[in-house]
Amino acid sequence: MKVVFLGTNGWYDSPTGNTVCILVETARAFMLLDAGSGLHKADRYLKADKPVHLFLSHLHLDHIIGLHLLNKFDMPEGLTIHCQNGDLEHLKAVIAPPYSMPFSALSYPVDFIEHDGATLDTDGFTVRSAPMRHSVPTIGFRIETEGKTLAYCPDTGYCDSAVELSKDADLLIAECAFRPGEEDERWPHLNPESAARLAHDAGAKKLVLVHFDAYRYPDLEMRRRAESASKRVFTETSIAIDNQAYAI
Repeated sequence: MKVVFLGTNGWYDSPTGNTVCILVETARAFMLLDAGSGLHKADRYLKADKPVHLFLSHLHLDHIIGLHLLNKFDMPEGLTIHCQNGDLEHLKAVIAPPYSMPFSALSYPVDFIEHDGATLDTDGFTVRSAPMRHSVPTIGFRIETEGKTLAYCPDTGYCDSAVELSKDADLLIAECAFRPGEEDERWPHLNPESAARLAHDAGAKKLVLVHFDAYRYPDLEMRRRAESASKRVFTETSIAIDNQAYAI
């Protein structure tokens, strides 16, 4: 399994990076985790004729703004968009005139799956979702394939469902919008320490921090401070940087 961080910012683009989008390639499929502006780089990697699955955690614009670029891609094996129950009607209302080209106008077939926590087996991988703790309904995903497990915990505060979703994961990708020590119960997000606690409590093997709030983290040095703070709790922590690749 290959993982490429196409966009690692939260909220807005900055010189540090694009908004969040992560590409996962397996032998049988491509997967995209959220569709921030980093999605525009995906055609650098979508070279093989494999089905593409796009997993949307929620509908905040920094997670879906890249969808208006879908017409630049060639996906001969089709695209399946995964979202949580209730989000599809809103998604189809936004990715449509007068805001954007509708899904039906794309040159390749697009299917949709709404997730309710059930396990789905398709195209060589197994996926299930769980609710996160955020200001709007949000889900994370657990993907198992090729003998490895990847957990994706996007915008969320620390919660039991995130721990369960990440249990024994080979790689946990967790958001880190807040600075060390920062908390706000009105707008839940992880900080470096709480992301590390999530990884520790879940028994994950490796933690990668992503979705750094562009205002709070204006440069990579601020991200490195977050990495240091997280490592004091969970040593196997690293920060995501745009265009960085991992193999699991």
